[in-house]
Amino acid sequence: MKKLFLPALLLLGLLGQAQLKADDVKTFTLKNGMKFLVVEDFSIPNANMYLFYKVGSRNEHQGITGLSHFFEHMMFNGAKKYGPKLFDQTMEFNGGANNAYTTENVTVYTNWFPASATEVIFDLEGDRISSLSIDPKMVESERGVVLSERSTGLENSPWEQLSQTLGGVAFLEHPYHWPVIGYEDDMKNWKQEDLERYFKTYYAPNNCVVVVTGGIKLEEVKKLAEKYLEPIPAQPAPPKVNIVEPEQTGERRVLVQKEAATPYLMIAYHVPEAKHEDYYALNILNSILSSGKSSRLYTTLVDQQQLATSVFSGFGESFDPTLFQIYGITAKGVNETALEKGIYEVLEKIKNEGITETELQKIKNQKLMEFYDQVETINGKSNNIGTYEVFFGDYRKMFDAPAAFNKVTAADVQRVAKKYFTRSNRTVGVLKSNTEE
Repeated sequence: MKKLFLPALLLLGLLGQAQLKADDVKTFTLKNGMKFLVVEDFSIPNANMYLFYKVGSRNEHQGITGLSHFFEHMMFNGAKKYGPKLFDQTMEFNGGANNAYTTENVTVYTNWFPASATEVIFDLEGDRISSLSIDPKMVESERGVVLSERSTGLENSPWEQLSQTLGGVAFLEHPYHWPVIGYEDDMKNWKQEDLERYFKTYYAPNNCVVVVTGGIKLEEVKKLAEKYLEPIPAQPAPPKVNIVEPEQTGERRVLVQKEAATPYLMIAYHVPEAKHEDYYALNILNSILSSGKSSRLYTTLVDQQQLATSVFSGFGESFDPTLFQIYGITAKGVNETALEKGIYEVLEKIKNEGITETELQKIKNQKLMEFYDQVETINGKSNNIGTYEVFFGDYRKMFDAPAAFNKVTAADVQRVAKKYFTRSNRTVGVLKSNTEE
């Protein structure tokens, strides 16, 4: 039976009724430059706070690599009012939970809590931003934790080892060259002054975007922000990252020898940053390639040709030109060169023949459904609003995204495939067990 796909514009209209609107997001900026985005949502008696610090491994340099990730750990290890372990204990006592993550571009802290505990959360955040303890004993303890995390990740994850190696080959000059977790020698030799300078520079209120969503009024958020966060002094703007990766002019290849049941394969192509006009076409191309078992890569290489047990692609938001990556694990008895050839054949078919309107419409509908599913929850609201504010320069662009996806044509997808999926623009990484030369 033929599947029918609802036209995206019609779906957009149907789903848009009674949904979050741009005007529902209220904004204010404290005197110290900390920007707040607030959505009142009393559907449940809970709230969340997302803090997007514009600092990641791209802001580091050799000698201090890994500091962004390190401070993600340190932010939970005590400050002036709430000492070691008290941040988590206090939050949990008040019914809350938290998490954090670091990427090449940002460090993000997330808090979920009953709306009645909002003032406690502001007090906790104000304490650790204004007076985080960078005690040498705690530094040494946490240094050991992240060093262990690094060695364990490389030892236990073939993808981690292959990804770090490939990134260092794909980027020769831009700081995306080094891994987020940092280099071991740098991690062992961070100096106290390095830590204090880095924290003061990047954990400044004027380098942070805060999103609060849930059962709390804008006026209350503003009052608490002025009480607990506005007294923290602003700092000079962090230095800009001006390094531009030179255009790649030839294929690069790297081999990692590590015990693995079957070879692992990564293929990476240089593509533009999130603000670029090709972002939405590349995003749809990523879904065409690997979203679900009906995707091009899975259908061809896993189902039909049985060259891989797993194959997928990845493309996300970034401040600077980044990588569009394709990953695969070869099936038993299959040589990695066969899988690599199979991937190129899938890409060449898209480049030469394009994609079908049915494929395109299916992905557009998926994007719309994902978007509206996400902004139905307070968690999805904060995450998406913050992501668009930070990476696209304006949270309002989140509300333009459904229409931006809908404007993408099959010709646009074919065009970006031709433009970026070239031999001279790719870096290939293979991880496999030691073999005789």
